[in-house]
Amino acid sequence: MSGDDRVLVGQVGAAHGIRGEVRVKSFTDPVEALADYGPLESSKGGRLTIERMRDQGSMLVVKFAEIADRTMAEKLNGAELFIDRSALPEPEDEETFYHTDLIGLVVVDEAGERLGEIVAVPNFGAGDLLEVRPAGGQTFLLPFTRACVPVVDVKAGRVVATPPEGFFREEKPEEGEDDSREDAS
Repeated sequence: MSGDDRVLVGQVGAAHGIRGEVRVKSFTDPVEALADYGPLESSKGGRLTIERMRDQGSMLVVKFAEIADRTMAEKLNGAELFIDRSALPEPEDEETFYHTDLIGLVVVDEAGERLGEIVAVPNFGAGDLLEVRPAGGQTFLLPFTRACVPVVDVKAGRVVATPPEGFFREEKPEEGEDDSREDAS
């Protein structure tokens, strides 16, 4: 499985108990679907087969067949879990897509001017974001909402973005304007 056809479906956290179980953050929807794809490829090497799992709040507690005890489980901490892209069903319509399909798409504004390319789709708890790398400069994050990204055309390889007014403002705010980056002394 090469990097281009792998899909990140989970990440292993700390060991849980003494029998080789680990906590896993599942990126599937629903979270229990992690078990539907067969053996998972670990970023730390090897394949892992889910023997059993149970929901524990925001995480799953998973016992992999290949992990016999806590010592082995501790070595998995931080490992990313992947499946082959071909194991996922094709989206049902043009409004449905996988985050992995967004990576590499060109981002243009409503006038068709190129803003950059999507390099990641992070979510820090308040909703999905698009991390966009412009031709020059640092990446920026756009809220992945219909208001900011009204068009997603995976087949055409692009998304249309309508960033909020002033989003790309480079000049300093005028005196009296709110600038959350300034220190409140």
